[in-house]
Amino acid sequence: MPETSRRGLLFGTAAVSAGALLTACTSNEPKKSQTAQSSGPAADDKPGKAITIGFAGPQADHGWLNAINENAKSRAAKYSEVTLEITEGSNDTAAQIGQVKTLINKKVDVLVILPADGKALTQVGLEAMKAGIPVINLDRIFASPQAYRCWIGGDNYGMGLNAGTYIGEQLKGKSNAKVVELAGIDNLELTKQRSQGFADALKNYPNIKLVARQAAEFTVESGQAKMAQLLQAQKKIDALWNHDDDQGVGALRAIQQAGRDEFLMVGGAGAKSAMDAIKADDSVLKATVLYPPTMAASAIDLARALGQSKGIGGLAEMEIPTSLTLYSAVVTKDNIDQYLPTGFS
Repeated sequence: MPETSRRGLLFGTAAVSAGALLTACTSNEPKKSQTAQSSGPAADDKPGKAITIGFAGPQADHGWLNAINENAKSRAAKYSEVTLEITEGSNDTAAQIGQVKTLINKKVDVLVILPADGKALTQVGLEAMKAGIPVINLDRIFASPQAYRCWIGGDNYGMGLNAGTYIGEQLKGKSNAKVVELAGIDNLELTKQRSQGFADALKNYPNIKLVARQAAEFTVESGQAKMAQLLQAQKKIDALWNHDDDQGVGALRAIQQAGRDEFLMVGGAGAKSAMDAIKADDSVLKATVLYPPTMAASAIDLARALGQSKGIGGLAEMEIPTSLTLYSAVVTKDNIDQYLPTGFS
């Protein structure tokens, strides 16, 4: 759930020597062209040197955040040479800063941090980098690119864009189509990005109008209450986009209680409950746009590669990238079996 910048600060020792590239010009043989080639080892499953990765995230009080922790733990367990030091997790900024400082004092080799508040934890990210501990900034981005070596996270704008495009394609033959939006927490940058992407997608479909929007709080209770308000105000709609599958459980309850089924619903994030409903095809929920918690497993892979001075398999570069933005795939009944294993509870 990134905030603003996706720039990164190169932090590594990759350098190419300029020497020994000149050949004698006195030979009768034609000169051979010199081609730069990567000699850096790519990350793979073969054990490398032993490293300790510190992992600090917020409190797992949401299905997606719990899945983040589980993905990190299970990925680290794959590697015999990796020790994972994981903190308890806290939504209290001061407490999380203290947890990261503890990991810095333990001199872990690499840090993976999903901050409860990216701006508030920027300083401790800078502290880790200055102490020579590279930081993988997971999802919610720090305010300074100097506070992390690599950022990896989801695409909030892309979530909205893909949700809007899917809805647009489903309704493109319908005149005066009405759409409503059940957003997340409005003061979060991620919510603004999701809404902006959704609005931009709908601009491509002049037959569709966004007629109402409510902001919920990523909880079942808030989803149910805010959806009930939307349904009461809008007697007929054609589509709903809900930003979060956890609050979507409540939204579906409100929809069922109101006896409404004239529209299609698109969820967000990729909870197992949403995927099960899509597969069953017995409700208004027809799709969900992924914000994959598997990013935590990828963060562990990046941290391992960084700690072992490797690149990434499939890329020629000797160093890991400075940023990786994940794709927000739209999951429907046509591709549900492919994505069902990634659904989180």
